[in-house]
Amino acid sequence: MSEPALAELLRRGVDLLSRARVPSPQADAELLLGHVLGFSRGELQAKALVGAQASSERARAFLDAVERRAAREPLQHITGVAAFRHLQLRVGPGVFVPRPETETVAQLAIDALLAVPSPAPVAIDLGTGSGAIALALATEVAHARVIAVENSARAFVWARENAAAVGVSNLRLVFDDLAHCLPDLEGAADVVVSNPPYIPDDAVPRDPEVRLHDPAAALYGGPDGLDVVRALSHRALTFLRPGGALILEHGEQQGRALRTLLAADGWRDPVTHKDLTRRDRATTATRP
Repeated sequence: MSEPALAELLRRGVDLLSRARVPSPQADAELLLGHVLGFSRGELQAKALVGAQASSERARAFLDAVERRAAREPLQHITGVAAFRHLQLRVGPGVFVPRPETETVAQLAIDALLAVPSPAPVAIDLGTGSGAIALALATEVAHARVIAVENSARAFVWARENAAAVGVSNLRLVFDDLAHCLPDLEGAADVVVSNPPYIPDDAVPRDPEVRLHDPAAALYGGPDGLDVVRALSHRALTFLRPGGALILEHGEQQGRALRTLLAADGWRDPVTHKDLTRRDRATTATRP
Protein backbone atom coordinates (compact mmCIF):
# COMPACT_ATOMS: atom_id res chain seq x y z
CA MET A 1 0.00 0.00 0.00
CA SER A 2 1.35 3.45 -0.95
CA GLU A 3 1.17 6.40 1.42
CA PRO A 4 -2.46 7.54 1.11
CA ALA A 5 -3.76 10.99 1.94
CA LEU A 6 -5.56 11.30 5.26
CA ALA A 7 -8.63 12.67 3.49
CA GLU A 8 -8.79 9.55 1.30
CA LEU A 9 -8.39 7.26 4.31
CA LEU A 10 -11.19 9.08 6.09
CA ARG A 11 -13.42 8.78 3.04
CA ARG A 12 -12.84 5.02 2.92
CA GLY A 13 -13.40 4.69 6.65
CA VAL A 14 -16.63 6.67 6.60
CA ASP A 15 -17.90 4.61 3.66
CA LEU A 16 -17.20 1.30 5.42
CA LEU A 17 -18.77 2.44 8.68
CA SER A 18 -21.81 3.90 6.92
CA ARG A 19 -22.44 0.62 5.11
CA ALA A 20 -22.18 -1.17 8.47
CA ARG A 21 -24.80 1.27 9.87
CA VAL A 22 -22.52 2.52 12.60
CA PRO A 23 -24.40 5.47 14.17
CA SER A 24 -21.68 8.16 13.79
CA PRO A 25 -19.42 7.10 10.90
CA GLN A 26 -17.66 10.44 10.35
CA ALA A 27 -16.81 11.00 14.00
CA ASP A 28 -15.76 7.39 14.54
CA ALA A 29 -13.53 7.37 11.45
CA GLU A 30 -11.83 10.57 12.60
CA LEU A 31 -11.37 9.28 16.14
CA LEU A 32 -9.94 5.97 14.91
CA LEU A 33 -7.51 7.60 12.49
CA GLY A 34 -6.50 10.11 15.15
CA HIS A 35 -5.92 7.24 17.57
CA VAL A 36 -3.70 5.39 15.09
CA LEU A 37 -1.69 8.51 14.24
CA GLY A 38 -1.54 9.98 17.75
CA PHE A 39 -3.53 13.12 16.85
CA SER A 40 -6.53 14.74 18.46
CA ARG A 41 -9.62 14.91 16.29
CA GLY A 42 -9.04 18.61 15.64
CA GLU A 43 -5.40 18.04 14.70
CA LEU A 44 -6.40 15.27 12.32
CA GLN A 45 -8.99 17.45 10.59
CA ALA A 46 -6.43 20.21 10.11
CA LYS A 47 -3.82 17.85 8.68
CA ALA A 48 -6.36 16.26 6.34
CA LEU A 49 -7.24 19.71 4.97
CA VAL A 50 -3.63 20.41 3.96
CA GLY A 51 -3.16 17.07 2.23
CA ALA A 52 -1.11 15.21 4.84
CA GLN A 53 -0.45 11.52 4.27
CA ALA A 54 -0.16 8.41 6.43
CA SER A 55 2.48 5.72 6.16
CA SER A 56 1.33 2.45 4.64
CA GLU A 57 1.75 0.78 8.04
CA ARG A 58 -0.47 3.33 9.79
CA ALA A 59 -3.00 3.16 6.96
CA ARG A 60 -3.30 -0.62 7.39
CA ALA A 61 -3.68 -0.20 11.16
CA PHE A 62 -6.48 2.32 10.59
CA LEU A 63 -8.36 0.08 8.15
CA ASP A 64 -8.04 -2.84 10.59
CA ALA A 65 -9.54 -0.64 13.29
CA VAL A 66 -12.36 0.41 10.96
CA GLU A 67 -13.17 -3.23 10.23
CA ARG A 68 -13.41 -3.91 13.96
CA ARG A 69 -15.73 -0.93 14.39
CA ALA A 70 -17.81 -2.02 11.38
CA ALA A 71 -18.30 -5.34 13.19
CA ARG A 72 -19.79 -3.18 15.98
CA GLU A 73 -17.01 -3.56 18.48
CA PRO A 74 -17.27 -0.51 20.74
CA LEU A 75 -15.11 2.41 19.67
CA GLN A 76 -13.77 2.65 23.22
CA HIS A 77 -12.58 -0.97 23.16
CA ILE A 78 -10.60 -0.26 20.00
CA THR A 79 -9.00 2.95 21.24
CA GLY A 80 -8.78 1.67 24.82
CA VAL A 81 -10.12 4.87 26.33
CA ALA A 82 -13.44 6.51 27.17
CA ALA A 83 -13.91 10.19 27.94
CA PHE A 84 -15.83 11.02 31.12
CA ARG A 85 -16.06 14.65 32.19
CA HIS A 86 -12.41 15.79 32.33
CA LEU A 87 -11.07 12.24 32.58
CA GLN A 88 -9.70 9.80 30.01
CA LEU A 89 -10.46 6.35 31.39
CA ARG A 90 -9.02 3.01 30.33
CA VAL A 91 -11.75 0.56 29.34
CA GLY A 92 -12.07 -2.75 27.56
CA PRO A 93 -13.72 -6.18 27.77
CA GLY A 94 -15.22 -6.92 31.17
CA VAL A 95 -16.15 -3.38 32.17
CA PHE A 96 -19.12 -1.17 31.37
CA VAL A 97 -18.17 1.70 29.08
CA PRO A 98 -19.14 4.97 30.82
CA ARG A 99 -21.76 7.02 28.96
CA PRO A 100 -22.09 10.80 28.61
CA GLU A 101 -25.47 10.73 30.37
CA THR A 102 -23.81 9.43 33.54
CA GLU A 103 -21.87 12.70 33.72
CA THR A 104 -25.16 14.25 34.93
CA VAL A 105 -25.29 11.68 37.73
CA ALA A 106 -21.73 12.52 38.72
CA GLN A 107 -22.60 16.23 38.77
CA LEU A 108 -25.50 15.62 41.15
CA ALA A 109 -23.18 13.74 43.49
CA ILE A 110 -20.52 16.45 43.23
CA ASP A 111 -23.07 19.14 44.05
CA ALA A 112 -24.28 17.13 47.04
CA LEU A 113 -20.71 16.69 48.31
CA LEU A 114 -19.91 20.38 47.90
CA ALA A 115 -23.01 21.24 49.95
CA VAL A 116 -21.79 19.24 52.95
CA PRO A 117 -20.38 21.60 55.61
CA SER A 118 -17.83 19.05 56.83
CA PRO A 119 -14.19 19.74 55.85
CA ALA A 120 -13.88 16.09 54.79
CA PRO A 121 -17.21 14.78 53.44
CA VAL A 122 -17.49 11.07 52.65
CA ALA A 123 -18.93 9.63 49.43
CA ILE A 124 -19.52 5.98 48.49
CA ASP A 125 -19.85 4.84 44.88
CA LEU A 126 -21.50 1.42 44.80
CA GLY A 127 -20.75 -0.62 41.69
CA THR A 128 -18.01 1.66 40.42
CA GLY A 129 -17.15 -0.30 37.25
CA SER A 130 -14.35 1.62 35.52
CA GLY A 131 -14.25 4.04 38.45
CA ALA A 132 -15.78 6.86 36.40
CA ILE A 133 -18.09 8.41 38.99
CA ALA A 134 -15.72 7.83 41.92
CA LEU A 135 -12.79 9.40 40.09
CA ALA A 136 -14.90 12.39 39.05
CA LEU A 137 -15.83 12.92 42.71
CA ALA A 138 -12.29 12.43 43.99
CA THR A 139 -10.75 14.85 41.48
CA GLU A 140 -13.47 17.51 41.47
CA VAL A 141 -14.07 17.54 45.24
CA ALA A 142 -10.49 17.18 46.40
CA HIS A 143 -11.31 17.61 50.09
CA ALA A 144 -13.74 14.67 50.04
CA ARG A 145 -12.98 11.06 50.93
CA VAL A 146 -14.35 8.72 48.26
CA ILE A 147 -14.81 4.97 48.58
CA ALA A 148 -15.62 2.93 45.47
CA VAL A 149 -16.98 -0.62 45.66
CA GLU A 150 -17.01 -3.22 42.86
CA ASN A 151 -17.73 -6.96 42.94
CA SER A 152 -16.63 -7.90 39.41
CA ALA A 153 -12.99 -8.98 39.32
CA ARG A 154 -12.61 -7.94 35.67
CA ALA A 155 -14.15 -4.50 36.23
CA PHE A 156 -12.12 -4.00 39.42
CA VAL A 157 -8.89 -4.38 37.45
CA TRP A 158 -9.94 -1.50 35.18
CA ALA A 159 -10.97 0.66 38.15
CA ARG A 160 -7.63 0.03 39.85
CA GLU A 161 -5.73 0.88 36.66
CA ASN A 162 -7.69 4.12 36.23
CA ALA A 163 -7.19 5.14 39.84
CA ALA A 164 -3.45 4.58 39.50
CA ALA A 165 -3.31 6.58 36.27
CA VAL A 166 -5.22 9.52 37.74
CA GLY A 167 -3.14 9.36 40.90
CA VAL A 168 -5.64 10.54 43.51
CA SER A 169 -4.89 10.02 47.19
CA ASN A 170 -8.47 10.51 48.45
CA LEU A 171 -9.95 7.44 46.73
CA ARG A 172 -10.18 3.98 48.29
CA LEU A 173 -11.12 1.02 46.10
CA VAL A 174 -12.83 -1.96 47.71
CA PHE A 175 -13.49 -5.34 46.09
CA ASP A 176 -16.71 -6.52 47.72
CA ASP A 177 -20.44 -6.95 47.28
CA LEU A 178 -22.67 -3.99 48.09
CA ALA A 179 -24.93 -6.12 50.26
CA HIS A 180 -22.34 -6.46 53.03
CA CYS A 181 -19.48 -4.11 52.20
CA LEU A 182 -17.92 -1.37 54.34
CA PRO A 183 -19.34 -2.11 57.81
CA ASP A 184 -16.88 0.49 59.14
CA LEU A 185 -18.73 3.24 57.25
CA GLU A 186 -22.26 2.58 58.43
CA GLY A 187 -23.72 5.90 59.54
CA ALA A 188 -20.64 7.81 58.35
CA ALA A 189 -21.32 8.73 54.70
CA ASP A 190 -22.66 12.02 53.37
CA VAL A 191 -23.36 10.87 49.79
CA VAL A 192 -24.09 7.49 48.23
CA VAL A 193 -24.14 7.31 44.44
CA SER A 194 -24.57 4.45 42.00
CA ASN A 195 -25.10 3.63 38.36
CA PRO A 196 -26.53 0.17 38.97
CA PRO A 197 -27.76 -2.39 36.42
CA TYR A 198 -31.32 -1.29 35.67
CA ILE A 199 -32.38 -2.82 32.34
CA PRO A 200 -35.27 -5.32 32.75
CA ASP A 201 -34.14 -8.86 31.97
CA ASP A 202 -36.32 -9.15 28.86
CA ALA A 203 -35.44 -5.70 27.46
CA VAL A 204 -32.34 -6.77 25.52
CA PRO A 205 -30.59 -3.69 24.06
CA ARG A 206 -30.75 -3.33 20.29
CA ASP A 207 -27.27 -1.86 19.89
CA PRO A 208 -24.70 -4.63 19.35
CA GLU A 209 -22.08 -2.55 21.16
CA VAL A 210 -24.14 -2.86 24.34
CA ARG A 211 -25.76 -6.25 23.85
CA LEU A 212 -22.57 -8.10 22.89
CA HIS A 213 -19.82 -6.22 24.71
CA ASP A 214 -21.02 -4.64 27.96
CA PRO A 215 -21.02 -7.18 30.82
CA ALA A 216 -24.50 -8.53 31.52
CA ALA A 217 -24.03 -8.00 35.26
CA ALA A 218 -23.72 -4.26 34.61
CA LEU A 219 -26.86 -4.14 32.47
CA TYR A 220 -29.68 -6.31 33.76
CA GLY A 221 -31.51 -5.71 37.03
CA GLY A 222 -34.20 -8.36 37.26
CA PRO A 223 -37.75 -8.56 35.86
CA ASP A 224 -38.47 -4.83 36.27
CA GLY A 225 -34.83 -3.72 36.29
CA LEU A 226 -34.95 -2.56 39.90
CA ASP A 227 -33.72 -5.57 41.89
CA VAL A 228 -30.29 -4.05 42.54
CA VAL A 229 -31.86 -0.66 43.22
CA ARG A 230 -33.93 -2.23 46.01
CA ALA A 231 -30.79 -3.59 47.63
CA LEU A 232 -29.05 -0.24 47.14
CA SER A 233 -31.89 1.62 48.81
CA HIS A 234 -31.68 -0.49 51.97
CA ARG A 235 -27.89 -0.48 52.08
CA ALA A 236 -27.61 3.27 51.53
CA LEU A 237 -29.91 3.90 54.48
CA THR A 238 -27.32 2.20 56.69
CA PHE A 239 -24.42 4.18 55.22
CA LEU A 240 -25.78 7.71 55.26
CA ARG A 241 -25.92 10.17 58.08
CA PRO A 242 -29.30 11.85 58.63
CA GLY A 243 -29.67 14.39 55.83
CA GLY A 244 -27.28 12.48 53.57
CA ALA A 245 -27.97 12.26 49.84
CA LEU A 246 -28.65 9.24 47.64
CA ILE A 247 -28.16 9.58 43.86
CA LEU A 248 -29.19 6.71 41.57
CA GLU A 249 -29.02 6.47 37.79
CA HIS A 250 -31.92 4.71 36.03
CA GLY A 251 -33.71 4.33 32.73
CA GLU A 252 -35.85 7.11 31.33
CA GLN A 253 -39.10 5.23 32.06
CA GLN A 254 -38.23 4.30 35.65
CA GLY A 255 -38.42 7.63 37.47
CA ARG A 256 -41.90 7.22 38.90
CA ALA A 257 -41.30 3.61 39.99
CA LEU A 258 -38.03 4.60 41.63
CA ARG A 259 -39.59 7.52 43.51
CA THR A 260 -42.34 5.21 44.77
CA LEU A 261 -39.79 2.59 45.84
CA LEU A 262 -37.66 5.09 47.73
CA ALA A 263 -40.61 6.72 49.44
CA ALA A 264 -41.84 3.31 50.59
CA ASP A 265 -38.39 2.63 52.08
CA GLY A 266 -38.61 5.84 54.11
CA TRP A 267 -36.48 8.23 52.04
CA ARG A 268 -37.43 11.90 52.05
CA ASP A 269 -38.03 14.09 49.00
CA PRO A 270 -37.32 11.72 46.09
CA VAL A 271 -36.84 13.84 42.95
CA THR A 272 -36.09 12.74 39.39
CA HIS A 273 -33.62 14.72 37.27
CA LYS A 274 -33.11 14.90 33.50
CA ASP A 275 -29.84 14.45 31.63
CA LEU A 276 -28.55 16.73 28.86
CA THR A 277 -30.86 15.03 26.34
CA ARG A 278 -33.85 15.98 28.54
CA ARG A 279 -34.52 12.35 29.46
CA ASP A 280 -35.16 11.24 33.04
CA ARG A 281 -31.80 9.88 34.17
CA ALA A 282 -31.31 10.04 37.94
CA THR A 283 -33.34 10.17 41.12
CA THR A 284 -32.11 11.74 44.34
CA ALA A 285 -33.45 11.35 47.86
CA THR A 286 -32.50 12.35 51.40
CA ARG A 287 -32.00 10.10 54.39
CA PRO A 288 -34.42 11.04 57.17
